[in-house]
Amino acid sequence: MKSNPIRLIAISAGMLIAFSFSTAVKAQTPAAWNIPAKFKTTKNPVAVNAGSVADGKDLFAKHCKSCHGAKGLGDGPKAATLDVSCSDFSTKKFQALADGEIFFQISEGKGKMPSFKKNIPDDNGRWAIVNYIRTLAAK
Repeated sequence: MKSNPIRLIAISAGMLIAFSFSTAVKAQTPAAWNIPAKFKTTKNPVAVNAGSVADGKDLFAKHCKSCHGAKGLGDGPKAATLDVSCSDFSTKKFQALADGEIFFQISEGKGKMPSFKKNIPDDNGRWAIVNYIRTLAAK
């Protein structure tokens, strides 16, 4: 059987496109967080009440909303300019994280997500954001 050069070029081009697409998708998928074990059991010292949730909402609006969106869906105005997706805080997977894990993510950041230890130096402020994020669970 003779090889068809046009068919060979088409197959090669298809494979190149498929490889390029898979590489682009991988670039958009954020790497897993490497959260130290102690944060998986760290309890939130800030009581969940109307005051702490309101404080967390204010800090979220100032520091998080531009990427994560007003409802924490990962659809803020800056999200479209990033080459990674922003977390959707309403998902069961995200809401299953321990409070300490979320606190660690806010505090330390990773990749395009900055650390907020300098912008929100009070630990209680970052814990209040955790309290607010809990209110964003899908209903």
